[in-house]
Amino acid sequence: MSPTAIRNFLVFVLVLVLIDIYAYKGVNTALANHSLTLRRIVRFLYWIISVGIIGLLVWTIIGMREQENRRDHSYVFSLVALFLLFFLPKLVIAAFHLLDDILHLVRWGWWKLAPGPIDASGESIEHARFLSQLGLILAAVPFTGVLYGVTKGRRTFNVSYVPVKSDKLPAGFHGLRVVQISDMHLGSYGGDLSIVRNGIDLINAEEPDLILFTGDLVNDYAEEAEPFIAEMGRLKARIGKFSILGNHDYSDYAKWTDPVAKAANLDRLKAVHAEMGFRLMLDEHLPLERNGERIGLLGVQNWGHRFQQYGDLDKTMRGSEVFPYRLLMSHDPTHWEHKVLGSGIDLTLSGHTHGAQLGVKIGSTTYSPAQWVYKHWAGLYNERDQQLYVNRGFGFIGFPGRVGMPPEITVLELLRT
Repeated sequence: MSPTAIRNFLVFVLVLVLIDIYAYKGVNTALANHSLTLRRIVRFLYWIISVGIIGLLVWTIIGMREQENRRDHSYVFSLVALFLLFFLPKLVIAAFHLLDDILHLVRWGWWKLAPGPIDASGESIEHARFLSQLGLILAAVPFTGVLYGVTKGRRTFNVSYVPVKSDKLPAGFHGLRVVQISDMHLGSYGGDLSIVRNGIDLINAEEPDLILFTGDLVNDYAEEAEPFIAEMGRLKARIGKFSILGNHDYSDYAKWTDPVAKAANLDRLKAVHAEMGFRLMLDEHLPLERNGERIGLLGVQNWGHRFQQYGDLDKTMRGSEVFPYRLLMSHDPTHWEHKVLGSGIDLTLSGHTHGAQLGVKIGSTTYSPAQWVYKHWAGLYNERDQQLYVNRGFGFIGFPGRVGMPPEITVLELLRT
């Protein structure tokens, strides 16, 4: 690690320690009226967990080179989950205890400055302590959310049924069932096949005509997909299975000292797509036939407004004008708003956003941090007679879970109007 990286990490650890100390002060305040034995038990558990997690962070940073050599993301992602599981509740506790302290400070100032006798009954102090107690109770919300996300949330698929209507769709394709999956990030599973197997079973149960995968098969390395080749090969569709590359598939985020090795990694990943039974599309188009009629399927390489721009839309579209209806696979939805709109492409399928792997549903509307970053982040969009569907993703990266944003299998039914 460079001196700057070491300094930044030490500052990060110092901030964690300060938050730990202040949050514990809030816990201690909230439990002030409880027995000494309970407070001692809480103190022991609190600090053994805190010191243990900080120790794991330090050990991981020291051994970062070894982690990179292993090319195993699952350990680091598990550490992220463990960290969030206990750190987010501390932030809640610390925030409410800060309100407690501010209230004490305001009352102390009032007692010093206000005329008249000071009320020494102590009731105001007890009332202020309520905020720390409330913070301790509410800390269970992020704890429960993270725990759910890494245990059940990432395993419980949402099969979304989406009708897509167009008067340009040939009659022979009316009722075509298209399953879209995206962002599998197979390197995040640590070799656990169970989640992927469940998702594949759900897809096959839909008996799709077409399966389209819209990028990010892996996190960085082709070898991450090797254990899943046979499982992915079980996917069945009447017309076929087609795929594109996402931003992670190019392995641009890994540290490569040998450009030849990096190129070989991408070549191997392309071969893995074929071994899984997918026709990988690289800035090209091809015809799909059904009931004697044809539409065009287009697949472009990754193009993102803030990410890699490998894709060549003009090359992908060239010659596709002969088709009455064109369906484009493009990983990043920002491509749609910056390049695809106005092109005449009828339907674009994207992924990339993951719906931030976090959402809160209020009424019939789901809110997610993803909407602060992306104009089009999940679901079906219509503009200028063109349509975009953004899949919320099959897998996960970074945080190994999903909270209020389940992994998605999209079943699009194309309908002629």
